[in-house]
Amino acid sequence: MTQDLIARAEAWLAEDPDSETREELAKLIESSADAEHAAELAARFSGTLQFGTAGLRGELGAGPMRMNRSVVIRAAAGLAAYLKAKGQGDGLVVIGYDARYKSADFARDTAAVMVGAGLRATVLPRPLPTPVLAYAIRHLGAVAGVEVTASHNPPRDNGYKVYLGDGSQIVPPSDAEIAAEIDAVASLHDVPRPESGWEVLGEEVLDAYLARTDAVLTEGSPRTANVVYTAMHGVGKDVLLAAFARAGFPEPVLVAEQAEPDPAFPTVAFPNPEEPGAMDLAFATARRTDPDIVLANDPDADRCAAAVKGRDGEWRMLRGDEVGALLAAHLVTKGVTGVFAESIVSSSLLGRIAEAAGLGYEETLTGFKWIARVDGLRYGYEEALGYCVDPEGVRDKDGITAALVFAELASVLKEQGRTVLDLLDELALAHGLHATDQLSVRVEDLTVISDAMARLREQPPTALAGLAVTRAEDLTEGTEQLPPTDGLRYYLEGARVIVRPSGTEPKLKCYLEVVVPVGSADELEAARTKGAELLAGIKKDLAAAAGI
Repeated sequence: MTQDLIARAEAWLAEDPDSETREELAKLIESSADAEHAAELAARFSGTLQFGTAGLRGELGAGPMRMNRSVVIRAAAGLAAYLKAKGQGDGLVVIGYDARYKSADFARDTAAVMVGAGLRATVLPRPLPTPVLAYAIRHLGAVAGVEVTASHNPPRDNGYKVYLGDGSQIVPPSDAEIAAEIDAVASLHDVPRPESGWEVLGEEVLDAYLARTDAVLTEGSPRTANVVYTAMHGVGKDVLLAAFARAGFPEPVLVAEQAEPDPAFPTVAFPNPEEPGAMDLAFATARRTDPDIVLANDPDADRCAAAVKGRDGEWRMLRGDEVGALLAAHLVTKGVTGVFAESIVSSSLLGRIAEAAGLGYEETLTGFKWIARVDGLRYGYEEALGYCVDPEGVRDKDGITAALVFAELASVLKEQGRTVLDLLDELALAHGLHATDQLSVRVEDLTVISDAMARLREQPPTALAGLAVTRAEDLTEGTEQLPPTDGLRYYLEGARVIVRPSGTEPKLKCYLEVVVPVGSADELEAARTKGAELLAGIKKDLAAAAGI
């Protein structure tokens, strides 16, 4: 254990405003002669959490490589300095937060830093969905917004998401400019943090958001779908119930065990509807109550998952790409105009739906920070359960309004004697069966990810599942349509693969799609079988090629 490391830890300890993390760090310093504790202390001070286009996200704890009040105060000070440098030093910053550990503390610290820097600050009245914050930025005329959330990450994590005054998340070069201002904060003692001076909003901003949700439904449309809903221990329940009541839907049946906010997320291994087992309680509730659909939000309610009863009578989650296509098809029938957009990792079916409807279509890099910036955007989605159905209201993914529109679709189909699965069949007949899957590898050691990317770059596959790779793109070089990003894209005969490190979690993510032509309804099952076999083969061969 070097004296330099101990000195840096003691200097951090002297500035830490939080009694919990001070105690934690003091114990680590005291026990640093122990090899395990020494390694943990070294990990905490091996660098700093990097502020990027996802803001900050990491495990709670003491030290610059963890999420804590010291890190948040520095981030807020950097954001304030950036806004002042842009001539917005007297502007308003609106701050929202979820129900995770320390979220309210981080929101309060951010407000104090903004006021101390001469800006105005206002905080949402209580833990609320991220889309309410995204809406409030433009509604209140703010120059920036901050949402304290780690979305669907494990319970031990928290995060810090930054929006600018257009209501969308930061993108380069703003992220690098804010990061430079954060790095320039020499000492927390140099950051004024008054005890008061910011405003805590009342219910009016939430009322305005709820009023805006009226815009996503067609006047006079059916509102008959019966829904089972889970908030996944997050903050979505009250807002979703209010929105459904306002729209005139039957009151959703709640998954009681997951209805109330709980930062421990006690019933799930990961509070993400996509993760295995996360929807088990929702399906158990559905088997008891027999609804038309099951809907779920992630903990900050910016994502929406949907499930339906299969023809075998068993409930199954719809893939994000399936929901994305269903919502697009529904919007087309509603007669919308504008551009449909998605990230490159999402299904190409959206482009075919848009083309057939005579609508514009664009692909972007991963993340709603890019999708929300598409000119003329009318609808955007990403396969990771993110949907933007009202870009004029919320320039980000919104799990509340997406749930409303999906419930409207289910109601329309119900009135017609059809089902969601029937509509998926019709889309396959019209555009080909688009089957998607994901190979996702969670790692403890981040070098596993960098090694896999290097291996694929040095020895790119020439075929996967017997399908020849017809074109390979290294996305670090950018394309005519896309700025550079760390990713690889392979085009195969009737298939496509994208490999990239996750921007928010320690994961390597590989997105797979195969397209199987379908001539008639009689061919659907065979096409599904072929699609599943090809996806399994691509997944197996890709894992071998990447060494994972």
